[in-house]
Amino acid sequence: MQNFPDNVSANDRLAQLQTRLAAFRDERQWAQFHTPKNLASALVVEAAELLEPFQWLQAGERAELSTAQLQAVSDEMADVLCYLLLMADRLNIDLAAACNSKIDRNAQRYPVSSARGNAQKAAPEKPEQV
Repeated sequence: MQNFPDNVSANDRLAQLQTRLAAFRDERQWAQFHTPKNLASALVVEAAELLEPFQWLQAGERAELSTAQLQAVSDEMADVLCYLLLMADRLNIDLAAACNSKIDRNAQRYPVSSARGNAQKAAPEKPEQV
């Protein structure tokens, strides 16, 4: 298992993880199967599996999960992240930059003054004009 020193930034850890995953994939010659469509499909399947341990729980909080259920959640979260990183690698998308951009856009759509404590969805984003 590869651990990262405390002084490695989150962006660097994400990049190193993506590189490690790509090497794992390439050693097995699996890149041929990792089309964006296949990776997106696998991601959806793993996301559904992530929900399974929470099914039938009262509130779905950590305290309600057994040790085995918490491990299952951890494993499924890892699967989701792995497929997401592989898809980003395939599409040459910088996930950290994409997340920061999305947070910036959401900050505009959901200003603190109107969004604090409010779960209402904002109006859909307008597509950019070409």
